[in-house]
Amino acid sequence: MGLEPFRNEAFLDFNLPEERARTAAAIAEVRGRLGAEYPLRIGGQAVTCHEVFESRDPADPATVVGRVHMASRDQARLAVEAATRAFAPWAHVSPWERAALLLRAGDILRQRRREMLGWVAYEVGKNWTQADGEIAEAIDHFEWNARQLLLWDSGREIPPLQSEINQYRYLPLGVGVVISPWNFPTTLPLGMAVAAVAAGNTVVLKPAEEASVIAQQLFSVFEEAGLPHGVLNLLPGLGPEVGDALVRDPDVQFVAFVGSRKVGTEIHQRAAGLVPKQRQLKRLMTEMGGKNATIVTAAADIPWAVREVVSSVIGYQGQKCSATSRLVLLDEVHDRFLEDLLAEIERVSADLGHAAENHAYGPLINQAALNKVNGYIKQAADWGRVVRIGEPRSPGHFVGPTVVDEVPASAPIAQEEIFGPFLAILRARSLEHAVEMGNSVEYALTGAAFTQDPMELDYIRQHFLVGNLYLNRSSTGAMAGVHPFGGYKLSGTGPKVGSPDYLGFFLQAQAITQKVRFPRSI
Repeated sequence: MGLEPFRNEAFLDFNLPEERARTAAAIAEVRGRLGAEYPLRIGGQAVTCHEVFESRDPADPATVVGRVHMASRDQARLAVEAATRAFAPWAHVSPWERAALLLRAGDILRQRRREMLGWVAYEVGKNWTQADGEIAEAIDHFEWNARQLLLWDSGREIPPLQSEINQYRYLPLGVGVVISPWNFPTTLPLGMAVAAVAAGNTVVLKPAEEASVIAQQLFSVFEEAGLPHGVLNLLPGLGPEVGDALVRDPDVQFVAFVGSRKVGTEIHQRAAGLVPKQRQLKRLMTEMGGKNATIVTAAADIPWAVREVVSSVIGYQGQKCSATSRLVLLDEVHDRFLEDLLAEIERVSADLGHAAENHAYGPLINQAALNKVNGYIKQAADWGRVVRIGEPRSPGHFVGPTVVDEVPASAPIAQEEIFGPFLAILRARSLEHAVEMGNSVEYALTGAAFTQDPMELDYIRQHFLVGNLYLNRSSTGAMAGVHPFGGYKLSGTGPKVGSPDYLGFFLQAQAITQKVRFPRSI
């Protein structure tokens, strides 16, 4: 194929004094650029709007990270029109040229990763380690898809037939919409948008309002790499207005969405219908969160399991779709594990502060998220024994971790996605009972289990039904290529991001048959 094999991007080592100094300098440079104004980007043009959204630092809401122009329904239509005009020329660009552009863009992001880390810290409150992990994965999306598009371009072999030439190939779909969330503001929009563009499609990207400044930085990476105008269009806006207009647009062929179950199911319903002038059924890919369980048995390496569980419970304050929010402890390990767990949570969450200063524990994204978590905290005693309660701290949207023990599997805190530092602990009388409780929710995104018993591991593999199952490691931290990511049930639909079949969502198959007539003498 001509490219060296894919390798995941290495993480930065913040234990090194020179790396800490280099990263701190980049973050300081970003701080000097806070508060700028950002227009829409449609067909290569900067477009200003009447409505401007102030994106604010969740650790210090008085600080404006950027003033982002917010699109209307009319501008949503203009963005689709720009993507439509750009589609045919981009679809006919050589796959090798498209791959080369992705490699250039990936290298630009690699050079700017510390700067991007600063934007992630200020706009969504993610510390250095958490932010660098996702930016490394964002770089991986460029590298992975550059190689994947060359593989898919060769088509697939099909059985021959005498006197015919047969071909099975893949073509791009057309114009697509990518709707991305705020919690992974680089890797999630890029995971979808890069694959779509790699396949030869054009895209309108609608980022979450809270991560719109980061989306502007990502757009500039494509721009610097030389992506033609209109292939990617950046359209910040309010979901009920702009997102709805994009999903319903008759010229949109596909929608790729990551976000809440509520919004995802609404998009599913809207995209399924036909509107005037629509000439195809839309393809839809959704990732709608999880209510992830981690099982711990008496055969676990307890100190290791405690550290891994805590990292997946309160890493980024639990604001991950893959975060452990249910801990299922077998009776014989319950008391010891709970004691060690609370001590580790106390240790990690004590390092509370601004993400830009690399504190281990930071804020929730906004006041609405804080209100939601506080609502569950107020009712926590109704659903179990509260062994640790999260206390708020201001300024900023800070709240400490809450842990509730002896929670029934049917309780709301064991069934509903809270999206914050809130852990429900369930007791199991056997491994079979533990797995049954693990499967007892409407989601099926990630799950984890800790045991060194081969028989227990085998049982868990066969019966714990989630999209990504992690054994003896945290339920968070998927990497492109090696951990293809995505769930089923009400966690979503579609192929796993970073998988060998992911690019197929953005392509359509075509079979071509040519009859060969041979001259024969009479």
